[in-house]
Amino acid sequence: MTEAILEVRDLAKHYPLTQGILFKKQVGAVRAVDGVDLDLITGETLGIVGESGCGKSTLAKMIVHLERPTAGTIRYKGEDITKLSGRALKAVRRNIQMVFQDPYTSLNPRMTVGDIIGEPYDIHPEVAPKGDRRRRVRELLDVVGLNPEYINRYPHQFSGGQRQRIGIARGLALQPEIIVADEPVSALDVSVQAQVINLLAGLQDEFDLTLMFISHDLSIVRHISDRVGVMYLGRVVELGRDEEIYDHPTHPYTQALLSAVPVPDPEAREHRERIILGGDVPSPANIPSGCRFRTRCWKAQERCALEVPLLAVPAVFRLAEPGPAQHPSACHFAEEKKVVPTAE
Repeated sequence: MTEAILEVRDLAKHYPLTQGILFKKQVGAVRAVDGVDLDLITGETLGIVGESGCGKSTLAKMIVHLERPTAGTIRYKGEDITKLSGRALKAVRRNIQMVFQDPYTSLNPRMTVGDIIGEPYDIHPEVAPKGDRRRRVRELLDVVGLNPEYINRYPHQFSGGQRQRIGIARGLALQPEIIVADEPVSALDVSVQAQVINLLAGLQDEFDLTLMFISHDLSIVRHISDRVGVMYLGRVVELGRDEEIYDHPTHPYTQALLSAVPVPDPEAREHRERIILGGDVPSPANIPSGCRFRTRCWKAQERCALEVPLLAVPAVFRLAEPGPAQHPSACHFAEEKKVVPTAE
């Protein structure tokens, strides 16, 4: 299907910076998210990647309504949910659930696993009658690969990977249509990460879920995602199918990120061009004019300081033969660059 279940337009979240003790005065703002446009297609997995502090988690929190946007719209099945409250918001939240980053702090240590997974039924009693809830919780434990007999245990009795499975079970309890997974494996051992990723992929097929998967690990995102959005300083700078982003990147920032991905093949590693970026990431409270990546970009010209590049198909490809690099890129001088070669 190609229908968008979620449409994000010009979404922004600015946190005010103030001075003063008695009489506070706003002197600026941290632009954590600053004009994001993207669609989430029904049944797909959309991966969001970028450095720490680029706005990935803030974007996720706005989509599940844990943060209110400063500007922009989020449309779920055509309805703008940014202004909803009360029962209307409660109904939407049932269908858009979140799996949090840290399985050690996202579970209440004073509650049993059964209470944690069953708590959503207290908020949405129409989903499961009281007499049926314990059976449903046991079924969810089994679905995520845990023994249903663990229902009376507490979070401290589980490993990190098991705790994240509990978090996933809690997210599935209300039978949502969308799961937003905010770096769900970053706090786990490498040996456990693959198990959780494969679990999410299997649950997506079993429950017809649409996933937004947020991570800073490019290898994991490629494994699970159908499309990938690359974020830098609060904006999406490149968006396309996974093979477009990984095999035919056009934005300099994406190319730099991919050049840092470890390559297991020694022969390919020898021929890989490593892109070293100069300078530091600018502060989201003092974003550069024009292209926000220009202070670190080797292609930067005067135009980059004057004009904000739009997320559009690069002009250099519009007149070319149809090919894999026909995807949106927010760069005035976007061009394809093979970053990670394949050994012959």
